[in-house]
Amino acid sequence: MLNSLRDVLNESVRDLYSAETQLIKALPRMAKAASNPELKSAFTAHLEETRQQAARLEKVCELLGVKPKGKTCQAMKGLIEEGAEIIAEKGEPAAKDAALIGAAQKVEHYEIAGYGTTKAFATILFEEEVAQLLDETLQQEKTANDNLTGIAEAFVNDEADVEEDDSEGDEAETDDEEAEEPKSKGKPAKSAQANGVKASKMNR
Repeated sequence: MLNSLRDVLNESVRDLYSAETQLIKALPRMAKAASNPELKSAFTAHLEETRQQAARLEKVCELLGVKPKGKTCQAMKGLIEEGAEIIAEKGEPAAKDAALIGAAQKVEHYEIAGYGTTKAFATILFEEEVAQLLDETLQQEKTANDNLTGIAEAFVNDEADVEEDDSEGDEAETDDEEAEEPKSKGKPAKSAQANGVKASKMNR
């Protein structure tokens, strides 16, 4: 029941804890699905950070006198399901990596918003230690998001674009072969017509 800002703070913290524990299970699958070494490393590194963030939230809950477990973050559940759909999708490695980065950044943006608002609640309620702990995670989430952007811009997006160009080139080559096919079939007919003219002249 939400009767005060403190109630909102407590529920927000528990929601974040659920989000982090769900992400701890999802990140290893995302790391395994990634093809780009930098992306794979980023997912693995953020997994360790996420474990630290969950532990930090347990400390926050202790300070606030609330139980961290017992709430499910439906938003994170949906975001993780989107990531699972990408993992299951067939396609070119770089294109899938680009999609994985997009899914991961949706998660980061959600967490940045969550930690930012929850920190604001704690600040208003003079929960300074809680606000400090939340801010530590907030800065980590911002850095993780920036790292994903850097990987996308430096490696993945260009690689995905090259693969698309190569695919279009293969299609164009196939189209050219099909266009040339009628010409090769037409040559015997032309030769037969010429032979017919020669035969007519010989009969004369």
